[in-house]
Amino acid sequence: IAEVKVLDVQKRRIPNKHYVYIIKVTWSNGATEVIYRRYSKFFDLQMQMLDKFPMEGGQKDPKQRIIPFLPGKILFRRSHIRDVAVKRLIPIDEYCKALIQLPPYISQCEEVLQFFETRPDDLTPPKE
Repeated sequence: IAEVKVLDVQKRRIPNKHYVYIIKVTWSNGATEVIYRRYSKFFDLQMQMLDKFPMEGGQKDPKQRIIPFLPGKILFRRSHIRDVAVKRLIPIDEYCKALIQLPPYISQCEEVLQFFETRPDDLTPPKE
């Protein structure tokens, strides 16, 4: 993964109302793809990273932490969902950029590569 840029948020109604982040991924071979990920998928990735790399996650010594912090889960009322998604846009972008700057044993691990790989629903996003 050469570069990651979070471009925007998009509302989806299928299977239920939620927001996805629109992410442009540039690979080392020059290929670029646009993928869509929910915040919950970032959260899942973060949990996998902290489990797999406890030292780098700062579990023994917080000063040793190199895995970036993910903006926390926010509880909100229904009317504020878009605001929260938009507010997280820059922190999510910074998180992605920091993640791919980590040493290769982390930035190129299976979990990170799978997260940024194009999935079938990225190619045919649901139409409104």
